[in-house]
Amino acid sequence: MIVKYNLIKTEKNTKARLGKIETNYGTFDTPMFMPVGTRGTVKSLNPEEVKACHSGIVLANTYHLWLRPGEDIVDLCGGLHKFMNYDGPILTDSGGYQVFSLAKNKKDITEEGVNFKSHIDGKKLLLTPEKSIEIQNKLDSDIAMSFDECPPASATHEYLENSVKRTLRWAERGKKVHNNPRQALFGIVQGGPYEDLRKYSAIETVKMNFDGYSIGGVANDGESKEDMYKAIDYSVPYLPEDKLRYLMGVGEPVDILEGVERGVDIFDCVLPTRIARHGQAFTRDGKINLNNAKYKTDLDPIEKDCDCYCCKNYTRAYIRHLISVGETLGGRLLSIHNIRFLIRLTEEIREAIEKDSFLEYKKEFLDRYEKR
Repeated sequence: MIVKYNLIKTEKNTKARLGKIETNYGTFDTPMFMPVGTRGTVKSLNPEEVKACHSGIVLANTYHLWLRPGEDIVDLCGGLHKFMNYDGPILTDSGGYQVFSLAKNKKDITEEGVNFKSHIDGKKLLLTPEKSIEIQNKLDSDIAMSFDECPPASATHEYLENSVKRTLRWAERGKKVHNNPRQALFGIVQGGPYEDLRKYSAIETVKMNFDGYSIGGVANDGESKEDMYKAIDYSVPYLPEDKLRYLMGVGEPVDILEGVERGVDIFDCVLPTRIARHGQAFTRDGKINLNNAKYKTDLDPIEKDCDCYCCKNYTRAYIRHLISVGETLGGRLLSIHNIRFLIRLTEEIREAIEKDSFLEYKKEFLDRYEKR
């Protein structure tokens, strides 16, 4: 079985959707936040800890797994689920975001694919739509992503128009070679902050009848919140109601709320584990930085009403101590809390959608979270 989406209801005051994802590893509710396991692991956490956060789908990175250990090794080990020892659904990205960040100039992007140098040893490599899908087929994830161009936020309308058309051609090429019957394949809508390009990209991508759809190009460096929300607004109306909608690379609480309000179902981001490694934690009252001296004698948990392992067992003072002396346990505990925080956020969002009170929930959450 490939991944299937069932729309349960749309909130009466917004486009927020309550749904269920059916997979070979169970059925999961949406909206959902997906933890990121770039190299086949959610950084510093074991699968049991990730599952204890009530995770559903986790994301792994095609580019990094292609370079090390290689898709053939993962295939030999029985695919990503066995390789990672994760008994839940897995989504793999196309590798495009990393590749485009490594391409030195526009000449490296050709109709064939993207030429770049490995960040490991400088070896010259070429990633094509066909190669990206071939790698993901062997990784045997539950959801694979089409290979798309990831243009910078500063790209002009003229550049983005050509980029969108190239992405559509690449999507078609990738779909033709996709041959894993257990794996869903998602198309990606691009077009920057331009309404005409988003509409065109969405309509043409939907014509290819993918198993789900992603809104890409919304988490680039230099992009404004306004442009991100425009990209969603300009894409969602042309996406089918009976398939998943995925906003790529987004994990700030406010952006999850804004995305859900606009009709998005699933989100992913490295943010919760990245900020944890720097001593930062999400709380209902905004982010806190455990490096600050005021937490040295703070005997409270990170958040009193949080049900995660970190908050049930450790104080801010202890975690600050770990962070200040460079003990990796500090980052691990904060990673557990931050992932659980975002998953709890989506759990509460689902309850609000069920009660048709999403806007009230959003206002109440943001009034407290942003008061700092």
